[in-house]
Amino acid sequence: MSADAAARTADDAILVARARAGDSVAFAALAEGCRTRVWAICLRLTGNHADAEDALQDALMAAWQHIGGFRQQARFSTWLYRIAANAALAVVRRRRETPVAPEDQDFLIVVEDHADQFAERDRVQAALAQVPEPFRTALVLREYGDLSYQEIAAHQGIGVQTVKTRLYRARAAVAEHLRG
Repeated sequence: MSADAAARTADDAILVARARAGDSVAFAALAEGCRTRVWAICLRLTGNHADAEDALQDALMAAWQHIGGFRQQARFSTWLYRIAANAALAVVRRRRETPVAPEDQDFLIVVEDHADQFAERDRVQAALAQVPEPFRTALVLREYGDLSYQEIAAHQGIGVQTVKTRLYRARAAVAEHLRG
């Protein structure tokens, strides 16, 4: 472990202790350090900004409410990525159960500004949406959450070899959808 990583880990431990004592500023500092990746996980798993915002909010609220249960066996960021993935999947499940009303369709129209800039991102998002949920979750946690195979295995309750298989299949499925 580098000196910077060791210092960051020590700083995180201090912030976690303060957050457990009810210090919301300490919690905000912890969350801000991994906000970009948490957002990426939520966005990739939900597939749209509105649901990702809901998932992000749910994840941060759940983490704040359960900071006392964080055992520090993993980094805070890893713990928060897991919560974010679960929150995003919960939002996706709720969305599937709630049909979109015809009058709400206008909110689903994508503005065409900067179409070239977002076209590739949209293609990748559409390809990810076609991948079965357990495979997609493993891929998002690996690529956007930067979790190790062991951390993904623990999160999904599966073996490391199964994680490797899911990642291989998810990558192959995304590549196939992008070619087609």
